[in-house]
Amino acid sequence: MSRELPTVDNYAAIALAQTPLLDVRAPVEFERGAIPQATNLPLMNDDERHQVGLCYKQRGQQQAIALGHQLVQGELRAERLASWQAFFSQHPNGLLYCFRGGLRSRTSQQWLADAGVEVARIAGGYKAFRQYLIDTLDQAAEALEQGALASWILAGRTGSGKTALLAQLPGAVDLEGLAQHRGSSFGGRAWSQPSQIDFENRLAYRLIELNAQPIRQRVFEDEARNIGSVHLSAPLFNAIKAGQRIVLEVPFDTRCQHILQEYVIEGQLEFGGLNAWMAHMQARFARIAKRLGGVGYTKLSHAFEQACIEQQATGDFVAHISWIAPLLQDYYDPMYDYQLKRHSQPVIMRGGEQDVLDFMQHSSSAN
Repeated sequence: MSRELPTVDNYAAIALAQTPLLDVRAPVEFERGAIPQATNLPLMNDDERHQVGLCYKQRGQQQAIALGHQLVQGELRAERLASWQAFFSQHPNGLLYCFRGGLRSRTSQQWLADAGVEVARIAGGYKAFRQYLIDTLDQAAEALEQGALASWILAGRTGSGKTALLAQLPGAVDLEGLAQHRGSSFGGRAWSQPSQIDFENRLAYRLIELNAQPIRQRVFEDEARNIGSVHLSAPLFNAIKAGQRIVLEVPFDTRCQHILQEYVIEGQLEFGGLNAWMAHMQARFARIAKRLGGVGYTKLSHAFEQACIEQQATGDFVAHISWIAPLLQDYYDPMYDYQLKRHSQPVIMRGGEQDVLDFMQHSSSAN
């Protein structure tokens, strides 16, 4: 290495700017978790990294470095360098990182510099940045627990439109959006959820964004600790749950229409058509069959199938109300009532969408 190349460690500024990042770790590392806004263009693929790792254990660092250069040379090196050049041509403000900010990122950085592209690498690499994001989550839990930040929980029955309303509230943290899951038995999306680490990193980015604003409240939708396949840490979940509840109250017919729009009409678009969506929904029904009971499950399944047949025949979605209404009445509402009795938290206000908006705007301006 001919000279020391620039490094940066202002993690908060990187997060706030949503800085594009080049992750030169191997794909297997990237899939476990990465910094938000990162693109994986590895210096070594999984097999090459594995070979170098074995060499390091058996023969030491210098031999491992030599093997790495041997594995990535000639046309292969030129291809990888070209992909990095294209990335920084598109993102001139971008940064690069490897796992610890060591040899892999320095090597990539030097190759780029030799090609006339000077970029900074993240000091400490992914490991240091990830620790900063973990600390951000821990600090948020502490601030909520100690009252330095106010925790508000937006509650309400399934289909009330909580997620849409949440987006309009100051200090909102959309856990379902970050988790890519609606948080219920039917909440799975057509695409996979992020890894646990990616979920935590994205949540930390959102909290960093809010910390830079003067708003001293954080508003969360009423969620279980597990949101699909990802979960909140116990300290953060407990701190959130200790907050005051705002209950969104919406007429039953409106709730049915919300479910029809979000889970049926938009759901079919998301899954690429009726057949794929039907298969997804039937699998969801099967998962709650025991809770519905034999008669309830048979009744709902039949209503669902008939609604799909009618939709195919007429192109009209309205028949789906025939299973949406009893699903809310017989499954979701009793479960909601049970949870209310189990976890009695202070309710600061109840009301419709405009009532909640007015209350939260007033609370925000008062803080």
